[in-house]
Amino acid sequence: MIDDYLGHWWVLALRGVLALIFGILAVVWPGITLLVLAVVFGAYALVDGILAGVSAARAAKGQRAPLILLALAGVIFGILCLIWPGVTVLVITLLIGIWAVVTGVSEIMTAIRLRREIQGEWLHVLSGALSVVFGVLVLVWPATGALAVALLIGIYAILAGIVLIVLAFRIRRLRTQAVT
Repeated sequence: MIDDYLGHWWVLALRGVLALIFGILAVVWPGITLLVLAVVFGAYALVDGILAGVSAARAAKGQRAPLILLALAGVIFGILCLIWPGVTVLVITLLIGIWAVVTGVSEIMTAIRLRREIQGEWLHVLSGALSVVFGVLVLVWPATGALAVALLIGIYAILAGIVLIVLAFRIRRLRTQAVT
């Protein structure tokens, strides 16, 4: 599989640059309309899916499945975000809120069950309570929650972009070493 990447390191670099640009824009302008952020993210996901499709098309037959899945997910999610940006923001925000509440309740229940077996279970309860409070706040004020999510997505995209760029240049160096 490394042979497939050696010749096409630039695809990873391009994906990394796009992620980095998207992330910087999301962090620099957190007050940007969330619909615009959803559209920008949709465009990013669509282009990322297309580039993953390029990698899949050039990969060896036995190595294509994960790349095809990545390409389909990116293209489908990107198109949905572009068609329904408002729904995208709301759904993602509400899912995060629901997830936080469910996770918090589960942590509290686990801590209660473990209280006879471990000391310091109150930390587990505190962690669960914080998760529940966060989830409820996101569900009560989804716009503020969405803004926080926008910042987190931006930070994630910056980190992912940097990692992809470093990986691309590492693969490029391996390609240079393989040629010499």
